[in-house]
Amino acid sequence: MSDRLPLALDAVTLPSDGLIAVLHPANGTDLSALPRERVLVVSPMATVCAGFAARGYEVAPELPADTRFATSVVCLTRARAEAQALIAGAMARTDGLVIVDGQKTDGADSMLKAMRARGDVSAPISKAHGKIYWADGGADFSEWAKGPELQPGGFWTAPGVFSADGVDPASELLVQALPEVMVGTVADLGAGWGYLSAHVLTRDVKAVHLVEAHDMALQCARHNVTDPRAVFHWADATTWTPPELVDAVVMNAPFHTGRAADPSLGRAFIATAARILKPHGALWMVANRHLPYEEALTDAFVKVVDLEGDARFKLVRAERPKRKRG
Repeated sequence: MSDRLPLALDAVTLPSDGLIAVLHPANGTDLSALPRERVLVVSPMATVCAGFAARGYEVAPELPADTRFATSVVCLTRARAEAQALIAGAMARTDGLVIVDGQKTDGADSMLKAMRARGDVSAPISKAHGKIYWADGGADFSEWAKGPELQPGGFWTAPGVFSADGVDPASELLVQALPEVMVGTVADLGAGWGYLSAHVLTRDVKAVHLVEAHDMALQCARHNVTDPRAVFHWADATTWTPPELVDAVVMNAPFHTGRAADPSLGRAFIATAARILKPHGALWMVANRHLPYEEALTDAFVKVVDLEGDARFKLVRAERPKRKRG
């Protein structure tokens, strides 16, 4: 977007005052073409919000319902329904232009066509394998507005949330491998909409910490996990610290940063598990079979047990985290 936004701002007149919403930018996106003191960065990701806050921007996990904006910039996401919901929210709260930016691989062309079917949209500016275009705010895109919804399987999800269309098969496999007896306090790292935690809470545990960086996923988890022993944390699992060390960790760790596979993210989750577990605690983990986590596990734990899994996923129980001296 940093390549295309200045071109768009050369073609339109930005209001001299009023708030500017920037919805779902990637972490590190250059927004220097906009006046920082007027910008609100909106992202469901705790990591993205922390990054922009460190750069001096105001941040929020979602558009404030009672705030009007002079201009909004929508960064298209991979999930079409999520991108449509972002545009609908921006249209409802923006008095001036709604600027839409995205890569072709994020559906910039098809979204332009869909918006033009509903009203006037500018000619697009193309650069760096993407497009940017704009329309007047206030148009009725309410049909595109979506939030948490109850699914046929009896759980709540929302557009843009991992495994929004059904139970993730890796998580389902991990649930089948969990012991019937679990006690004490458990942390679910990357809890998503709460599938693993809901099953852990069928055991006689003291508490389950749901740690999730995606705010909308955590909102869904609050619908799906209503047990009073559940504690919800909107946080980066790679840096999160519990109030006290936990007895067990369960996780189906993410392994993508944007579109790119990033095994270092899973390794960071393993490091967190080792850091927050009690000396005789255990990690229960599922991962895609091709991901290279073995060295990270043996570096972090005294005992690593292969629970076999299946052709697609490996299941691991890792026990007794190693403590660094000094």
